[in-house]
Amino acid sequence: MNEQESKEQLLHELKMIEKWEDDQKGLFFWEKLGRLPFVLLDRLTPKFLQDRIGQLIDEMGSYLQTGGRYLVSQRGSLEHLSKHTRIKGDGDKSAVASIEEASRLPLAAMDRAADALSESRSAMATVQGATTGFGGIFTLAIDIPSLLGLSLKVLQEIAVCYGYDPNDKKERIFIINCLQFSSSDIVGKKAILEKLALYDAPERQNQAAAQIQGWREVIATYRDNFGWKKLFQMIPIAGMLFGAYFNRGTIKDVAEAGKMLYRKRRILERLSTQTLEQGASPEEPDKASGHGQI
Repeated sequence: MNEQESKEQLLHELKMIEKWEDDQKGLFFWEKLGRLPFVLLDRLTPKFLQDRIGQLIDEMGSYLQTGGRYLVSQRGSLEHLSKHTRIKGDGDKSAVASIEEASRLPLAAMDRAADALSESRSAMATVQGATTGFGGIFTLAIDIPSLLGLSLKVLQEIAVCYGYDPNDKKERIFIINCLQFSSSDIVGKKAILEKLALYDAPERQNQAAAQIQGWREVIATYRDNFGWKKLFQMIPIAGMLFGAYFNRGTIKDVAEAGKMLYRKRRILERLSTQTLEQGASPEEPDKASGHGQI
């Protein structure tokens, strides 16, 4: 179950992720329109909905500090991961008992579990978007926090798939950055990739407090970037179609970002471990491969 990849395989997978990162530079037309439509949305939004979004921001602060009600069941996530440890042709499925054990799984098993989560959560988001879209602007008060909650859920579950513990505040910070990455424009994506560079380096471990202080900016960016797209969902009944389409796309984007960014961390850690086991210094794999950053 724990047969891991060779250095050559890891480097190949790393190149595939970097290609994905380059592909993120292509902007959809709505990203080029800026935030002006959100100003209109603010004017049209009733006070009760604005208050609900304000409450959402406060809840996000609670999530970063303590996990709050957004934390997922680690046991349930490990059980899901266990279902995908089987390799085709192998009749046995191995139970994954801990995060540490999950971190030693082959990348292929991790990928299967993450892909299955993306599909199931996207289907859930489709139903959720259609249901809340039926009532137009009034049910947006329910839809926005529900969508954010589902986004956080799938990112935490993907973290477990790649052997990272979402109960750790360090991982909650990483998850918030994945969330922001999924909805940012090209400038924002580049800035986040730079911020996540060498995320696990020892010298960065004492910077958690500084990173937490920026969470309000993260949520504001997330809110602004998808807010105007929700403008179409304000139309009663027709909002079902917009809601279903948008929510599904949002969760798929969030899951993809989480998978690729967590996958890259795991690959870099394995490359570093292999180098250390071979008696080389930690810096050598970066010089040899040119892949030192997330």
